[in-house]
Amino acid sequence: MTVALYARRKQWALEAVTVRLRHSRIYAADCENCETREGKLDRIERDIELHGALDDQQRTRLLEIASKCPLHRTLTSEIDIRTRLT
Repeated sequence: MTVALYARRKQWALEAVTVRLRHSRIYAADCENCETREGKLDRIERDIELHGALDDQQRTRLLEIASKCPLHRTLTSEIDIRTRLT
């Protein structure tokens, strides 16, 4: 949604966005870019398909915008979950 709103504001020829996600659990030791070194962690692989007559520069910028959307920022930040029985 963030990508589509940005493209619309810029009046770019984005017709549709398709996002595919895959979730898996991997050993932390197998993740060379991760801070966690023990146990397992969640891995989400994301494929973004942009439909429309966009040039390479526009496509690159939309990919950058996708990584700045609120959901992406939430998933990549530290999360503190507090549960209460009511």
